[in-house]
Amino acid sequence: MADTKGAVLVTGANGGIGAVAVRALADRGMTVFATVRGDASAIAGVKGVRVVEMDVTDPAGVALAAKKVAHDTGGAGLRAVVNNAGVIVQGPLELVPPDELRRQFEVNTFGPAYVTQAFLPLLRAGRGRVINVSAPTAWVPVPFLGPIGASKAALESLSDALRGELAVWRIPVVLIEPGTTKTLIFAKAEAAARAALNDADPGRVALYGPHLAAVEKASANQRSSPPEKAAAAIVKAVEARRPRRWYPASGDVRMLRLVSHLPARLREALIARTFGLSTIEAPA
Repeated sequence: MADTKGAVLVTGANGGIGAVAVRALADRGMTVFATVRGDASAIAGVKGVRVVEMDVTDPAGVALAAKKVAHDTGGAGLRAVVNNAGVIVQGPLELVPPDELRRQFEVNTFGPAYVTQAFLPLLRAGRGRVINVSAPTAWVPVPFLGPIGASKAALESLSDALRGELAVWRIPVVLIEPGTTKTLIFAKAEAAARAALNDADPGRVALYGPHLAAVEKASANQRSSPPEKAAAAIVKAVEARRPRRWYPASGDVRMLRLVSHLPARLREALIARTFGLSTIEAPA
């Protein structure tokens, strides 16, 4: 049976924001069903945490996990489902391998959809809520971050539509917006991008050399927030009696929201200048 303070499901719980959020929710007295795909060392032994093996991209596996959680909660349902699992695919769209592009959407967009579909009966039973972890690139498109931005934009559109669909049951749908966070996801994304470039046509890669150098330099100067900030926003969204639709996890995110409302040409020019792309000319 779940704790009297309710049970929460968190996907992508084996590191980064997910692991910190799992610990924070468990510290608040909740039972946390922490889904992982393999390694669960980051949350091993945490009181109140139950590890569930689940791949969010596998609908059949997600359905089986939902049955297990339904059994374990004994009809009490869930207080929240936190769709946190995510990956970052980056690089020039011209050079992103199809398999990587597909993986981006399978994890970031289809995964939350599959999880929400399977666990909605438990949210109805527990009078819970859906909490989706997004990214500012959903509404501030950034060159060379097209795949991650597009996947999160799709997630936000699904979230907005779902909010209307679930209104009759008073099931809130919440978006958490972390900025650049000190987690391994960015290092993994960089490594995957470099591997893709190594396998691409050298001539086409060379076309983007100045661009990639400029973006790498600008990104190195960006400030990163600790994962605790995003985890705190998740806890607020879980515990709030009437949660807001949107929780920014840093001041930078609020600033980017303002940037998103600028006229398109001005916004694009500002982004190009920020990432050192405005002075690059096409090679002869």
